[in-house]
Amino acid sequence: MKPSSIRAALPNLIRKQRPVFLWGAPGVGKSDVIALIAKDMNLELRDVRLSLLDPVDLKGFPVINATASQMSWLPPDFLPAMKVKNKPNTSKGLLFLDEMNTAAPAVQAAGYQLVLNRRIGEYVLPDGWSVVAAGNRTSDRSVVHTMPAALANRFVHLDFDVNASDWDIWAKDNNMHLDLRAFMRFRSNLLHNFDPKENPRAFPSPRSWAFVNDIYKNNMAPDDEFELIKGTVGEGAATEFLAFTRIVKDLPTVDQVLLDPKHTKVPTEPSAQYAMVTALEAKSTPGNFQRVMEYIERFAMEFQVVYVRGALRHDSKISGNKAYVDWGIKSEAYLA
Repeated sequence: MKPSSIRAALPNLIRKQRPVFLWGAPGVGKSDVIALIAKDMNLELRDVRLSLLDPVDLKGFPVINATASQMSWLPPDFLPAMKVKNKPNTSKGLLFLDEMNTAAPAVQAAGYQLVLNRRIGEYVLPDGWSVVAAGNRTSDRSVVHTMPAALANRFVHLDFDVNASDWDIWAKDNNMHLDLRAFMRFRSNLLHNFDPKENPRAFPSPRSWAFVNDIYKNNMAPDDEFELIKGTVGEGAATEFLAFTRIVKDLPTVDQVLLDPKHTKVPTEPSAQYAMVTALEAKSTPGNFQRVMEYIERFAMEFQVVYVRGALRHDSKISGNKAYVDWGIKSEAYLA
């Protein structure tokens, strides 16, 4: 499932306290989507990395109850408290067991009760909390352990797929550089490109491109910039991205387009067209949309659709512009 579909569907399972396991390659954004869902549902999020724990870390620390001549277990603070001010905890939240199948079998076993019975030892998960887990696939050559059938059967299993359109929306919302967004539209297959057989040190993924974004915004010396980006996404992807950015630097400016939309040069290379469309949508407003459309309508229909959809996401008020309505009528067949 693509991230937006998971974000739409998962709340239904969370409300029913149905445990869910997200399967996906490294760096695709599983944790980010869970954080967004928790925010959408106004839930507190507890992110627990099981791969960092020992079995006793989940069960808690043994303490002596001298009065009852017994030993009990003090729950860890990363689990939501059973009581608040001596009253049952009425908070609502999401307990996210990340990297679950990366944890040692003994740690997974300690987590069985949390998933199966909503408790572990003397600890009971508060009623308002649900469990979601995630992990990498065996085919990704990550360090994973086979999930026992008894535990696997308790989960609803969802495959997390990378989707370029979803990523572009996320990238806009998180202020990713326009050059990087344009490059991903042009070379969407490089958004995530991991070959488990080669097991490279650095490879393109949504996570590693976010690192590239930070590097690229620093305006470093070209040689240093290349080495850092190569060390983040690999040499091939780094070379293509930086070659793309050199093309972008020679494009007309947005101001030039607005001043003379009918005569400003339209780039011929697809890479440059993606860059131009991405730059224009980020500057589009209801006030200048008509002039931008005069320029955009000189592009192939494929790029017109990309621009209009992006501009509408940027500013929904554009939908009331006459130029938008006129273009929509002419282009209805391409929007189906």
